[in-house]
Amino acid sequence: MNEPEQPASTGAGPLFERRYSIDIAHPRQSAKQLMEAIRCNIAEFSPDLLAEFEKVKGEAHRLEVGDEFKIKILGPWNGGVRVTEAGETFFEFVTLEGHPEAGRIRFSTGAHPDKPGVLHFEIHSWASSRDGLVAFLYDTVGAGQRVQEQTWRLFCERVAAVSGGQALGPVTIETQKHEPDDNHRS
Repeated sequence: MNEPEQPASTGAGPLFERRYSIDIAHPRQSAKQLMEAIRCNIAEFSPDLLAEFEKVKGEAHRLEVGDEFKIKILGPWNGGVRVTEAGETFFEFVTLEGHPEAGRIRFSTGAHPDKPGVLHFEIHSWASSRDGLVAFLYDTVGAGQRVQEQTWRLFCERVAAVSGGQALGPVTIETQKHEPDDNHRS
């Protein structure tokens, strides 16, 4: 794809920091094994009707720094992402020019800090809209926000199912809105 990165600092309107997470009791996979399953088959975790991942750069069934994906998003929201970080229990995407959001999103697995034997999976994003029109449609009308929320909720639920464990409640969603002068853009 070779599009330039589109960091949050280039976006319009407020920066939204969102966390989508699920806690899993008695998983049959370790945090590393579960992340490997996600990294090898990310498209299988995302609901195709809402956000279809197509790898356009990098080897199939692997996820390495520099790999790129084209994401067909329900509505007029298609965009690309590039892997900027990848470790045994995490990876991070940055949005590319033309994506409806400007920012980054991190996927991680790990032991729950307070509950022994419980695995914690989280999707953590820092993003603003790429321009004023997207900001209006996303933030004011709420169209893109609903699609995004449902996509990541289903993604988390699929991660829990693949883990072989039991979800300890529904997916938790937390949102913090930072105004442009809050210095949270990166």
